[in-house]
Amino acid sequence: MAEVAVSRRQFLRGDVRGARAPLRPPWVLDEADFLARCTRCDDCAAACRASLIRRGSGGYPEVAFDSGPCTFCGDCAAACKAGAFKEVRGASLGAFAHRAVVGDRCLAANGVVCRACGDQCAARVIRFRLAVGGRSYPMVDVARCNGCGGCAAVCPVQAVAMRASEMAEAAA
Repeated sequence: MAEVAVSRRQFLRGDVRGARAPLRPPWVLDEADFLARCTRCDDCAAACRASLIRRGSGGYPEVAFDSGPCTFCGDCAAACKAGAFKEVRGASLGAFAHRAVVGDRCLAANGVVCRACGDQCAARVIRFRLAVGGRSYPMVDVARCNGCGGCAAVCPVQAVAMRASEMAEAAA
């Protein structure tokens, strides 16, 4: 079983398993180092062309994919003067420590024709597998998912969530 690093803030709020870890901007350092270095200046949020980075809990930047996907432009990392980000590499695969997860509220899994997440996925990692009864269920190839959040942004019932992934940490 993988060991989960839990911040003091998560522990005090009762999240001892780290299940509600905030989604941080791409290319940030591991959580403890990020919190130690981030000055909460909002430079990364101001630099984000897609307006995905917002002031979150404790004033630290968090990512919300309600307006669209991350374009991996790297402007957020370049704007950080405190050194809270890793060096931006050309590939987007190691940028985020989370991947898409499709939940039970998914329309397609409940018999309604909806392929919004698959249509939005630029990396083409969401496929629909036909199940008994003619229903199709979206399957995410976590090894190839870059965590951009495009699928979460278009889901009409918010069934797609971004969750921490061991595979994402291995790619970083």
